[in-house]
Amino acid sequence: MALLPTGGGKSICFQVPALSLDGICLVISPLIALIKDQVENLKTKGVNALAIYSGMSFLEVKKTLQNAAYGNYKFLYVSPERLETKLFLEYLPAMHINLIAVDEAHCISQWGYDFRPSYLNIAKIREELPNVPVLALTASATKKVQDDICDKLLFKPTALRFQQSFARPNLSYSVFNVASKQTKLLNILKNVPGSGIVYCKSRKHTKEIADLLKLHSINADYYHAGLSNDERNTKQENWIKNKTRIICCTNAFGMGIDKPDVRVVVHYDVPDCLENYYQEAGRCGRDGKRAYAVLLYNDKELTNLQQQPDIRFPGEEVIKNTYVALMNHLQVPSGIGEGQSFDFDLATFSAAFKIDILTATYCIKILEQENIVSYPETFFKPSTIVFITDKNSLQDFENTNSKYEPVIKGLLRSYEGIFDFPSVVYEMQLAKFIKMDVALLKTLLKGLHQKRNNNL
Repeated sequence: MALLPTGGGKSICFQVPALSLDGICLVISPLIALIKDQVENLKTKGVNALAIYSGMSFLEVKKTLQNAAYGNYKFLYVSPERLETKLFLEYLPAMHINLIAVDEAHCISQWGYDFRPSYLNIAKIREELPNVPVLALTASATKKVQDDICDKLLFKPTALRFQQSFARPNLSYSVFNVASKQTKLLNILKNVPGSGIVYCKSRKHTKEIADLLKLHSINADYYHAGLSNDERNTKQENWIKNKTRIICCTNAFGMGIDKPDVRVVVHYDVPDCLENYYQEAGRCGRDGKRAYAVLLYNDKELTNLQQQPDIRFPGEEVIKNTYVALMNHLQVPSGIGEGQSFDFDLATFSAAFKIDILTATYCIKILEQENIVSYPETFFKPSTIVFITDKNSLQDFENTNSKYEPVIKGLLRSYEGIFDFPSVVYEMQLAKFIKMDVALLKTLLKGLHQKRNNNL
């Protein structure tokens, strides 16, 4: 196990050994952004690398696994959820795996700040590959978390642990309790030249802050997980190439991105935990030159932080009530439902049963840890809709196809820009808005799709 600070060279620890050995290295990593970034970096260096992530079609996944098994590739990056699929296990024996690297290994520990139940199944792969060495890497792990990682990955008592100093002498850490965060942020960015990141808690906030900075002649853009893949890639690339100076983002941004010349990281909102702050603040000054990590806060945020344990660790009665509500929402009778899957929108569920969305999230996570439900968010690919005709033609279509009128009007009222780019659509929310049965709505949406295919 290797504990290295953010920017301390964790990737090198498995990339160099893997390149020196015959076969392919299996890298287990939690985030799509991190996977894509590392694969692109390897390709630019002439190293053949593959990745499997959510959103890929079955044929794309199968082709990638075939290349990993029979092609001349050195790295295969996958999410932990992928290890459990039948298709992956089918091709696993054909892969000549020389090393298993578990990135962000704190995710395997229930004591870690970013626990993911799917990480617990990594040890099962070791049973299939008993003689393949395993390397666990993280930038954030207390002694308790380290012990838990070693236990969950079935490390022997003699397993080696390597820890580099976490000191970053070139970084300046500052914390300010301010009445006006906007004023302080502008002051910081005008006094610290160069590339920067502003972390915000909400998606809405990222755009608001980026717009504020642009009003004051600061070249800025925003980034969050709600944007399309193309948008995220473009915004990220512009920032890396310094076409954009400041990126205002949620914590969806930054994992695995190795940009050495970041001069300032500002936390506009207080992160949920110290480990997150350390990870995010550590993205500045990777070139060893002077850089600044600044945290802005107010008294209300401190109060909210003190209330976090009650939200993150709901009581037994709250968990039971959420479970009952979940079964009612999915219309699953008691004792039935094993092996079944359901479309599920957390926001719709929380609103329907008047459960705080964060409380619902953490209750579902606990139910998942206990193997009562499975909530694989990484595989969820929501429906997307875009009108590829003009507004006049759409009006003519409505006039001659009246049964589609409520759906079309509902879409136009709910989703701005639906003529310009694909919009993510949640069928349950849309059905409620237009007062239509969900099954009928889905049938009509499929009908519209079929009309497109028939060029009508």
